[in-house]
Amino acid sequence: MEKPPLKARLKAVIDQYGRVAIITYFAIFGLALLGFAVAAHFGVQLKGTSGAAGTLGIAYAATKVTQPLRILATLALTPVLGRLFGSQKATAPRVD
Repeated sequence: MEKPPLKARLKAVIDQYGRVAIITYFAIFGLALLGFAVAAHFGVQLKGTSGAAGTLGIAYAATKVTQPLRILATLALTPVLGRLFGSQKATAPRVD
């Protein structure tokens, strides 16, 4: 059986964990953006980026490239954080 695409899996996790999933996703996004901005500021040369783009533009582009990895991290961390904070939504009964 084939796994659903990342986008569908992310939507399912957001439906199940709500706010915890959204906060986890944006926290990972913010950390990646900040990390790339700091790296660009201190002179790390990222391939394929223009010097005119600026530090934030370079950091944003690099962060977008890592989106599949960030989604996977969100999928892995959200259930753990959901159990830790006890914020899993109640599962509605399936209607077939």
